[in-house]
Amino acid sequence: MEYGTIEREIHIDATPEVVFDVVSSPEHLREWWPDEAEYPAVPGGAGRICFGDCAQGGTWVQFQVVDAVPGRLFSFRWTHAEGEVAAPGNSFLVVFELEPTGGGTLLRMTESGFRERGWDEAKVAAEYADHVNGWDHFLPQLPAYAAKVGAAA
Repeated sequence: MEYGTIEREIHIDATPEVVFDVVSSPEHLREWWPDEAEYPAVPGGAGRICFGDCAQGGTWVQFQVVDAVPGRLFSFRWTHAEGEVAAPGNSFLVVFELEPTGGGTLLRMTESGFRERGWDEAKVAAEYADHVNGWDHFLPQLPAYAAKVGAAA
């Protein structure tokens, strides 16, 4: 298997501006993906996100914003070691592209960087499968949350 890039498309009944906020701001991100998020949502902004009970040994991972173009694009690198600068070869790249469509937004998500980590085939396959399962679990939560945020705006 290739294990190169995970790609998903999902339609969201909210404007690209609302969807951008929901995929970029820590306060919104933690409502549908990680349990905690701490980072400035600006290019170069570095921080971390946590899965699980963050106060009781949850899993913290490093997070760095690459691009933030309101209403159009949000991308970040994640899972690099603490103290390292996020780069190809030590982190995954996630890109959310937003396109207005029929009163809502088409969100295209890609995650890449599995092969670039230098892992053996078994490790690449396991990480890829873990991330596929994660996105398949979390992305379906995004439309309902974004629609709720849009309705409250």
